[in-house]
Amino acid sequence: VDDEASEFIASILGETEDVWAALFERNGSRYSPTRLVLFTDRVQSACGGASAAMGPFYCPADQQVYIDLGFFREMERRLGGGGEFAEAYVIAHEVGHHVQNLTGVAQRVNQARSRGENVSGEQGLLVRQELQADCYAGVWAHHAQRRHDWLEPGEIEQALATASAIGDDALQRQSQGTVVPDAFTHGSSGQRVRWFRTGFELGDPARCDTFATPDV
Repeated sequence: VDDEASEFIASILGETEDVWAALFERNGSRYSPTRLVLFTDRVQSACGGASAAMGPFYCPADQQVYIDLGFFREMERRLGGGGEFAEAYVIAHEVGHHVQNLTGVAQRVNQARSRGENVSGEQGLLVRQELQADCYAGVWAHHAQRRHDWLEPGEIEQALATASAIGDDALQRQSQGTVVPDAFTHGSSGQRVRWFRTGFELGDPARCDTFATPDV
């Protein structure tokens, strides 16, 4: 395991912990931090086995964030992203899923799924769940920036370019040459950028209610 990369990831995770602990406390609740698992190639989680091809993910069953170190190298090489803040954004997005798990959002989406509701598609619950995690990543970035003033000019744009590069429409176009909105699970590049910006500019998790918006 690359020591420098794993130290960086651990430090960003610590930052997300500080920010979310303060935000939860403000609302009279307690933040229970997620744990981090670094892997290369393959990993076994409480949600089943996963390969590096999946990219970073969060498993609600064990409340852990799984990061494949090769993903960041690939992001830099193939997706045109890269840079420390872009990597931090990816970590903060997965922590956003942990916040959803703690606040019951993930459970509500799963219940809808188990009732047989169609949760996919470009306005579906899965896309809304992912866009909220993007907004939460922006909320974290807002507070981290206020505390450390660590962002260089252009780094936000770089992170947003990464969000664009991993939007469903961009990935679909890259892999199959066409865009299939019904298959969207993360949202389009434009949606991801817009919700990240909402979180970053306002710094308020309450403004990240992608489920209450008629059109995300």
